[in-house]
Amino acid sequence: MYSNKTMKSALETMMFMWGEPLEVKDAAEVLEADKDEVRKLFKELQTEYEQEGRGIRIQEADDAFRFVTLADNDMFLKKLCTPVRIRRLSQAALEVLAIIAYRQPVTRSEVDSIRGIKSERVIDGLIDKGLVEVKGRSEGVGRPLIYATTREFLTKFGFSSLKDLPEVPEYEEMRREREEEGYGQIAIDFYDEEGADAEGAAENE
Repeated sequence: MYSNKTMKSALETMMFMWGEPLEVKDAAEVLEADKDEVRKLFKELQTEYEQEGRGIRIQEADDAFRFVTLADNDMFLKKLCTPVRIRRLSQAALEVLAIIAYRQPVTRSEVDSIRGIKSERVIDGLIDKGLVEVKGRSEGVGRPLIYATTREFLTKFGFSSLKDLPEVPEYEEMRREREEEGYGQIAIDFYDEEGADAEGAAENE
């Protein structure tokens, strides 16, 4: 027979992993305990979470229990789940993403040529984030990989299609202008007026 502390710990683990309301009878079978005893432990856990003011609560429904979030914390969840955590992209990542978005399908060497710096690591990072994907190979010498943005890119940046991208001058013209002005790199700002500052909260590439 397990101790009450052990059974409560097990109930928390099972509720967390089960993904749907955990029925008392199923929990009792796993713990090899009486259903009334297990139900009592569920109730005690429920009270403990409420008394401690936890952000997670235990909800009962038809002799089953599950974890739910505290309604008072909805405002924080909405902020966390706001579409496109653009601020997580470094300035270099935003720059490369913009080049690919406007010039796709594009090879890495073309991206490098526009930026004036190697972009392999940045492109790999964008692929890992699901914003860029390999679309095949170019017909040029060596048949290099060509890259394009993904559906995830459209979703995260709030675009219905690539036609929704802001209009900007051609990249070659922009690069020449910036070189004449003494600047090295170019960048396209995907933010709206309420967007976050990329440099203010950027992470490493």
